[in-house]
Amino acid sequence: MADTEPTAGATPVAGMSFEQALRELESVVARLESGEATLEDSISLYARGAELRAHCEAKLKAAEARVAEITQGSDGAVSARTVEIP
Repeated sequence: MADTEPTAGATPVAGMSFEQALRELESVVARLESGEATLEDSISLYARGAELRAHCEAKLKAAEARVAEITQGSDGAVSARTVEIP
């Protein structure tokens, strides 16, 4: 990427938390929706947005796989176990 591109020097997506990636994705969408980006900038933004979306989706799928099922036994005790979500 050239330094003039809107995503030049951007944080690598792989190292981002879900929240960081989502915030940046929202920013990318806003910039694209504004219609003020040049064609080349729009292409770079779109590519970055696609990468961020895929990262967010992967993070969500990983979180879903770790969801805990919380149950209350007949004695009133609460327990939790990890449930795989297909």
